[in-house]
Amino acid sequence: MAQFAVNTHRLDPYKNFKFRVRWDNEYVAGLSKMSAIKRTTETIEWREAGGPSVIRKMPGRTKFEPVTFEAGVTHDPQLMAWADLVNNPRGDAAMSLKNYRKEVTVEVLNMQATPVMGFILHRAWVSEFQALPEMDANANAVAISTLKIEYEGFTLAARPAEPAET
Repeated sequence: MAQFAVNTHRLDPYKNFKFRVRWDNEYVAGLSKMSAIKRTTETIEWREAGGPSVIRKMPGRTKFEPVTFEAGVTHDPQLMAWADLVNNPRGDAAMSLKNYRKEVTVEVLNMQATPVMGFILHRAWVSEFQALPEMDANANAVAISTLKIEYEGFTLAARPAEPAET
């Protein structure tokens, strides 16, 4: 049974290490890792007093888990610039009430780095920013910045046609 319409020979799913993220029409430099895009709907249990002793279940509030991006420290100020829109070190008056929320697009790429699907995180804003990790002169690692965002829902982006694999 083929899972792909164009590449009927393909049975394996896409890899989790080929992706890219953008906001303000700019891709994030040095991005190496992101947490899952996830929503959870609470369950409301309900039972009618005179009815059968059966607990009924219905959907309640839906919440969206924050997403954390990890990027190697570079000269690109993109992560800090967004974090400063929410909580500016120059004080409350420097906060941007207009621009601190963004539409964030996460693109899944195939092994040829061609976008195959994407998700848009709506009304995202920075809730946590780590400019530098703990530094260690004895370590052998890349310095990583982290950006944690909150968002109010996600949708599937306009899906490109399945690219033919060569």
